[in-house]
Amino acid sequence: MEPTDRGPRAAHYFDNDPTVPSEPRSVDITLPDLSLRLSSDRGIFSADHLDAGTKLLLMEAPPITETDRLVLDIGCGWGPITCVTAARAPRAVVWAVDINERARHLTEANAAALGLTARVHVCAPDDVPADLRFDRILSNPPIRVGKAALHALLTHWLGALAPSGVAHLVVQKHLGSDSLAKWLQRRGHRVDRISSRAGYRILEVAGPTRSRPT
Repeated sequence: MEPTDRGPRAAHYFDNDPTVPSEPRSVDITLPDLSLRLSSDRGIFSADHLDAGTKLLLMEAPPITETDRLVLDIGCGWGPITCVTAARAPRAVVWAVDINERARHLTEANAAALGLTARVHVCAPDDVPADLRFDRILSNPPIRVGKAALHALLTHWLGALAPSGVAHLVVQKHLGSDSLAKWLQRRGHRVDRISSRAGYRILEVAGPTRSRPT
């Protein structure tokens, strides 16, 4: 993923509290089934537009089903995945996690503006209850945190899948989507590439030794 704001702190959207000055703006999300206007800000990944990978995930990941009651958005940013998912799936509860405090505030505000607060929980990663098990994970994961940190992040959250749960991750091909899929397979996950378009892959990942739901 490429940060919107360049400079010596180019990776600032990984910080707990971004030091880059705030500069609020609005971002329109237009999908075949709905259109939303959300608030964004500097210091957040893809602050001024819906990035191509996230849009592909929102358009081509399998729909949330009636049995997908708990959904997790890893690295929620300003909330596009969280808000679109909650708007599309009125029976689902979406947990949105991000290390970036500014991102969390934005996702909370966007969910509130759309009347989704009752079904959206926004928090820091360490504040997610340890006993929660998610039916679906949707994420454009932070590839640029580095391989070790990314592997630790995915190991942790994929371990929070329900027995029949699956994750859908969108990853750029040139940033290692295929090598990530192989690493997940070596760890016992079933991995299927369900979409490949415009340089991105969507990977469907089941928990270790679990089969893909039918």
